[in-house]
Amino acid sequence: MSKATVTTPGGYSMSAPGRLARRLLQLYAGLALYGASSALLVRSGLGLEPWNVLHQGLAARTGLSMGVVLTLLGAALLLLWIPLRQRPGLGTVSNVLVIGFAMDATLSVLPPAHGLAARIALMVAGIVLNGAATGLYIAADFGPGPRDGLMTGLHRRTGRSIRLIRTCVEVTVVATGFALGGTVGVGTVLYALAIGPLAQFFLRVFALRPVPVPSRVVAAHAPERAILRR
Repeated sequence: MSKATVTTPGGYSMSAPGRLARRLLQLYAGLALYGASSALLVRSGLGLEPWNVLHQGLAARTGLSMGVVLTLLGAALLLLWIPLRQRPGLGTVSNVLVIGFAMDATLSVLPPAHGLAARIALMVAGIVLNGAATGLYIAADFGPGPRDGLMTGLHRRTGRSIRLIRTCVEVTVVATGFALGGTVGVGTVLYALAIGPLAQFFLRVFALRPVPVPSRVVAAHAPERAILRR
């Protein structure tokens, strides 16, 4: 019996086990790199992503590492999914467990940067790597992280736009984190401006492309439009 395959309308095929292995690799590589990219931004000292501003502030107040705070807060946010009727996937649970561990592991071996040039280099590298990591794990399609799921759940329950909900949540998160001692700076602003285009670019790069198989049909119909667009 031949192995199960996944076939697209354009005549492309990939074995189901091969596709699953590729997705799992993308998921865990993306989550690990996401944690590492956050550590780069921490070491730059020039500003963090919105949620990590809160994580850093809570870490400063509790004495816990940022990775542990990220993991605990992610688990707590999953409880809010219950009234929102959101269902976690493998990617959701893995997000909670892997990113915090990867962040702490990277911080343990990465010394603080000295000099403005080194700090800027870490900031830029952190933002770009974060965009690549986001594209990797989202393209794997194993479910949203706890923070993104919270926003989409609120969107469904309230009818408000995701853009409005995301803006309100992240402004609140940044303000609270800053009040607790989290770092807000030029890196926070650049991250907010760059992460959307970067994530969209890397989603295109890491989208699953099945291997072409021979076909006698030259052109049965017009090709399907790509799902991902600029």
